[in-house]
Amino acid sequence: MKLDLARTNLVNRRAEVWRPPSFERPDSITRKILAALRRMLDLQAGSIWRDLRIILPHVRGIALDVGCGAQPYRYLLGPQTEYIGIDTNESKAHFGYELPDVRYFSGDSWPVEDSSVDFVLCTEAMEHVPVPETLLQEASRCLVSRGTVLLTVPFAARWHFIPHDYWRFTPSGLQRLLGRAGFINVRVYARGNAVTVACYKVMALILRMVFPQNASWPARTMIQIASLPFVPVLLLLAVFARLSLWGNGGDDCLGYTVLAEKGPA
Repeated sequence: MKLDLARTNLVNRRAEVWRPPSFERPDSITRKILAALRRMLDLQAGSIWRDLRIILPHVRGIALDVGCGAQPYRYLLGPQTEYIGIDTNESKAHFGYELPDVRYFSGDSWPVEDSSVDFVLCTEAMEHVPVPETLLQEASRCLVSRGTVLLTVPFAARWHFIPHDYWRFTPSGLQRLLGRAGFINVRVYARGNAVTVACYKVMALILRMVFPQNASWPARTMIQIASLPFVPVLLLLAVFARLSLWGNGGDDCLGYTVLAEKGPA
């Protein structure tokens, strides 16, 4: 008996049809301007920046950036903070990131001493961890008592960095995972609402036309010319999406920003 559907088996996928460019370290004026332009069109990155620019300047002590990639949020931390960035040895192969001042590691254990950091930052990384519980346990191990963890996770987001994208999380799921890892005072904040998500999806379709990939240069040129009438729509959607980020957010959102504290031993 053959049980099957006449569609592609996605288990065999090993790459994305279209992928935005990797983030770059914003360590120059030009790169900072390009990063700001990207945040206008990349609603996930823009909504995360909007939250982190409120919180990170108030962080004190040692801050550990887990899965730091290109360290796009490092410069939101104030001079009163000592920054440590860590990432996996597979970071370059799987995600395209490699920086000289990052502590790279293999396996589940982080190269950080017990109870040695005051703040753990982990942005858009937990969905790429095969067993997310291990990440939260390591965060708890490294934090001092009452230290803070800040996570961001996607919700309405495409399958990305295929095949190294494993999970989507809900507020109730995040509370359970953090509670099991010994965290208390869990706060989960939605980034955006159904309007934001609708704008995000339409913008993604237009961006594929404006910046086509996996085609010959004549085909790319024709697609880009055909996309020109949609560019004003793209910019208008970006404005509506930014406005929709104000408020409490909704059940259908881009993702979540999460804060929690390490409980007493």
